[in-house]
Amino acid sequence: MEPLFPLPEEKAKKKIEGEITKKRVIKGERFQKAIIYASLDELLPPDHRVRIVLEMVKRMELGRFYNRIKSIEGEAGRPAIDPEILIAVWLYATLDGVGSARKLARQCEENIAYRWILGGIEINYHTLADFRVDYEEELDELLVKGVAALMNEGLVDLERTAQDGMRVRASAGAKSFHRRTTLETHLEKAKNRVEELKQEDSEEFQRGPRSQAAQERAANEKVERLEKALKELEKIEEKRKKSHHKKEKQKIPRASRTDPEARFMKMPAEEKRPAYNAELTIDTESRIIVGVDMVNEVDQGQMDPMLEKIHEKYNQYPRKHLVDGGFATINDIESAHKNKVVVLAPLPDPRCPGQDSSQPREEDGPGVKSWRERMATEEAKEEYKERAATIEWANALARNRGFRQLVVRGIRKVRSILLWFALAHNLMQSVNLRKRQAQAA
Repeated sequence: MEPLFPLPEEKAKKKIEGEITKKRVIKGERFQKAIIYASLDELLPPDHRVRIVLEMVKRMELGRFYNRIKSIEGEAGRPAIDPEILIAVWLYATLDGVGSARKLARQCEENIAYRWILGGIEINYHTLADFRVDYEEELDELLVKGVAALMNEGLVDLERTAQDGMRVRASAGAKSFHRRTTLETHLEKAKNRVEELKQEDSEEFQRGPRSQAAQERAANEKVERLEKALKELEKIEEKRKKSHHKKEKQKIPRASRTDPEARFMKMPAEEKRPAYNAELTIDTESRIIVGVDMVNEVDQGQMDPMLEKIHEKYNQYPRKHLVDGGFATINDIESAHKNKVVVLAPLPDPRCPGQDSSQPREEDGPGVKSWRERMATEEAKEEYKERAATIEWANALARNRGFRQLVVRGIRKVRSILLWFALAHNLMQSVNLRKRQAQAA
C-alpha cells in the first residue's frame, strides 16, 4: 500500500512491518488560567429540575420563617440567609437523595445546581443542619397550605385517602438501651462531671474558651438526655401496666441514653432495631401527601389520631380511608363510623376453625358490623388494592430518596425530616398534576 505522502525510508519500513509507534492524542490542560464570562444562570441548563424547585418555593408563603429572623436593616448584626434559599436547597437535596448536612455543604461548593440556588452565598453545614430541624411547625404549615391550595384548584378532594406506617432506623444503638438502675448510675456520673467542669473553671485550668464551652455543653446535654431517658422509661412502665399481656412474659423496660424517644421495633427483615414509625396519609386520586406524623409506637391505634388531624387541618374528613390490618382496631373503626368515614381494611384471619370473620358478632358496634359486611364484597376488595398502589408507592419514593437511617435524635427533629420528604414529594407531584390539567384543558 502506497503512503499518501513520501516518508523517510526507515520510518516507512517500520510502519510496514507493524512496529508500534507513538500515538497522537489530545491531552487536557488543567493548569491553564482562563477567564469564563458566564453567570451561574448561564452555566445551568435551562430545563434543569432545580429551576422548578426554586420557582415553586417562591410561590410559598414564608412569613413565619421571616418572622424568626432577628437581623434588621439599619441595626448592628450580620444579615441572615434568605429562608427562601435554605428551603430550596433542602428540598432539592431531598429530591437528590442528599440527607447529610456535611454532604450538602460539599455539594454547595461543587455542584452547579446548588451553587445556582445559593447565588454566590457561602454556607456551612452548621447552618444547614440547624435549619433542617428547627422549623417543624413552619414546615407543617407549608404542607397544609400547599394541600389547601391544591384543593382550591380542584386537584385534591380528600374523597379517598390511604394511610401506612414506615419504620425508620433511629440514630441510636441497641447497646444504648438500659434499665432504670443503669440510667440512674449514668446520670449521677454525668452530674458529677458537670460539677468537675465548674470546679476546673473556678481553679482557672488552662483551657481555651471554645474548648471549655464545648465540654460544658456536651456534659449538660448528656445530663438532659439521661433525665429524659428516665422520663421516657416512666411512660413505658405506665404503658406496660395497662397492657393486656401477662407480666411474666414482659421484658424489663429499657430506654436509650442517646435517643430516649426511640423504641425497639420490628423492621421489614423481621429483626428488632431502635426505630421510629413514620405515618403518612395520601390522597389516592392525586397522590398528594395530606397527613404526616411521627410516633414511637406500632400502627395499631394510629388511624383515629390521623383522621382527627386531617379534620383539624382541612375542616373535613375523608369519605373513605384505606389502611392495612395493623390499623384496624375496634375503637378506631367505630370512631371513623361516627365521623361518617368508610374504613377499608382487610378482615382478620379467623381465630377458630370454621369461623367467618365477615359475619357480625354480638359485641360488635354499628361501625364494625358495617365494616365486616363491606369487606366481604368483591367491590370493596378491589377498591382496597388502591392502597398498595398509592401509599406504598409514596413510601418507596421516600426510601429511594434516602429515608432509611435517621441522623437526628428526638421525635420532634425526626418529624421535621419527614416533613421535608413530604414537601419534596408534594412539590414534584403538584407540578405533574398542573401539567396534566393544562394538557387536558
